[in-house]
Amino acid sequence: MNVKERVLAYKDEMIETLAKLVSYNSELDTSDPAYPFGKTNADCLNAALEICAANGMKTVNLDNYIGYGELGEGEEVVGVIGHLDIVPAGEGWNTDPFVLTEKDGKLYGRGSSDDKGGVVASLYALKILQDMGVEFTKRVRLIMGCNEETGSKCLAYYVKKEGDVDYGFTPDAMFPGTFGEKGTVGATFSAASEKILGIKGGAATNVVCAHVEAKLAKNACNLNQLKASLISNDLKFTVEEKETYDEVHVYGVAAHASTPEHGRNAISYLMDALYDAGIEDDFVSAYHQMIGLATNGEGCNVALSDHYGALTLNIGVIGMKDGVITATIDIRFPVTLTADAVTVPMKAAFDTTKAVLNIHGTHEPLFLPLDSDLVKALVSAYQSVTGDTETQPMTMGGGTYAKGIKNTIAFGGGFPDSENCHMHDANEFIKIDELLKQTEVYVQAILNILAL
Repeated sequence: MNVKERVLAYKDEMIETLAKLVSYNSELDTSDPAYPFGKTNADCLNAALEICAANGMKTVNLDNYIGYGELGEGEEVVGVIGHLDIVPAGEGWNTDPFVLTEKDGKLYGRGSSDDKGGVVASLYALKILQDMGVEFTKRVRLIMGCNEETGSKCLAYYVKKEGDVDYGFTPDAMFPGTFGEKGTVGATFSAASEKILGIKGGAATNVVCAHVEAKLAKNACNLNQLKASLISNDLKFTVEEKETYDEVHVYGVAAHASTPEHGRNAISYLMDALYDAGIEDDFVSAYHQMIGLATNGEGCNVALSDHYGALTLNIGVIGMKDGVITATIDIRFPVTLTADAVTVPMKAAFDTTKAVLNIHGTHEPLFLPLDSDLVKALVSAYQSVTGDTETQPMTMGGGTYAKGIKNTIAFGGGFPDSENCHMHDANEFIKIDELLKQTEVYVQAILNILAL
């Protein structure tokens, strides 16, 4: 029986396992101090560890931050590092996001592709290697975290407790491998508002906002011009004139913050319409000057690029408290630049407005040489399974676990030219045939790494 046949034999079991993991609404929850990322996150991790244990792995739960299943012996550690947490499901689903639903060869559910599907593919790759009688001369760990989407504190906890890995990959990007990941800048900006009485929008900082609602003071702006601006941009919206205020809802299109150009940011379009409608407001003015409708940071003087790609900027979440509006900024900057190249001009730009910029976190880029043993071993595995020698390793704007642990890159599970699986959007899915192919690639990848 060859590897492809072995994978196919586990198809139904893999789908059942993915369904179990998807059933947990494992978004961030900090309400219970006993569980760093929420009890449901911990339950999902323990469920995954139980499956690992049932497949003969040694299992360890590191205080509900992160856990792993391990096979093999030796000094060197190979890490296959996936995450079980998810971004909020949001609106617009055609199915229950927490009930894995098969339709037309696709499995719909939140986390199906990002990253519970990758965890399942990795788990069954290890199971198949056991079936094949492979000698694990290195310790191979399926490491599963619970906080990748909201800061990767889980992986930092793993590194603190267990150290780095000698070779690693995270099944959370694209094939045939990602040798560079953009750096990140996380920030907020705030300004007082008298004309906007309340505003709320966005599911997460790393998601393009798909819905925003605002309460406007009476006569705050020209409502007819507001509507005309939104209509001209072909957006869905409602404007309801109430007795003491006017309520506006704007609907955009969600996308991952690393590719904000693939979405339509409801916050940006609302702010653009309010500006067009003549509102006199410090926050709206700052937004128009610094952000506008652009996703490349040009208003902040940070429209930067290098040979591997350009900077992106996303406004993810907006809210209001005590008369002050605050919005989040998620920036992904080119792999050959530094965070200072972004933060210095950005601070200078915001100093010309009445908004206050607060930069609360930066991460420098990841860049691993193409001729490294790890990159060559992984790319070779992809090529041997798929026969695709044309597609080359890439860099990307999305941040993965690879930034938080040494000797690791993102490797799969998306395939070149595959259909958009809507991760971070409504109706997220993974194709069944691609889940199986991903597993086959990971079998060969682990074999290649064991041979190093």
